[in-house]
Amino acid sequence: MDITYHPIGVIHTPYLEKAPYQPVESDEGEFYLEILPEYVSGLKDLDSFQYIYVLYHIDRLTREVSMKVEPIWAGEIEVGLFASRSPLRPNPIGLSVVKLLRVDGNRVKTTGLDVFDGTPLLDIKPYIKDLDSKADANYGWVEKTGDLRHLALHILGIPHAY
Repeated sequence: MDITYHPIGVIHTPYLEKAPYQPVESDEGEFYLEILPEYVSGLKDLDSFQYIYVLYHIDRLTREVSMKVEPIWAGEIEVGLFASRSPLRPNPIGLSVVKLLRVDGNRVKTTGLDVFDGTPLLDIKPYIKDLDSKADANYGWVEKTGDLRHLALHILGIPHAY
C-alpha cells in the first residue's frame, strides 16, 4: 500500500544547518508557517488557541533508520526506535508543540520551532488543554537514566553538554 501526503505549506525558521532537538519557546528569530493559498480558509479560528501541534516531513535525513537507538543524552541505554524521539524513522514525520502568536493572512506566527527553514508542513492541529495534557503520564525508560534533570534541559530546550 502506498500512502502519499502533500504539503499544506512550508515552515520558516532561522535554522539552515543546525536546529535544536526540541522547540525552544524563547528562541530568537522569525518562526512561521506559510500556508498554501488553497488551505488558508482552514486557518479560521485557529488563533483562538494558545498552542498548536505542527506536523512536518523531516526531509533532510542522511543517516539510516535503525530499530534500536542509543539516545546521546541517555548514556549507555539502548531502546527501541518507537520508544525514542529520534527523527530517524521509517516514516519521517515530525511533531512539535509550539505557542501560536498570531495568524496573519497565510502566515501562522509561532514561537521557536525545532526544524530547518524550508521544511514541508503536513498539518496543523490545535492543542487543547485537558484533552492533550495527561496528568498521569510517566517518564518510561528515561527514569532508568537516573538524571531527570538532564531530561528537563531537553524539555526546556536549554543547550547543554551531553
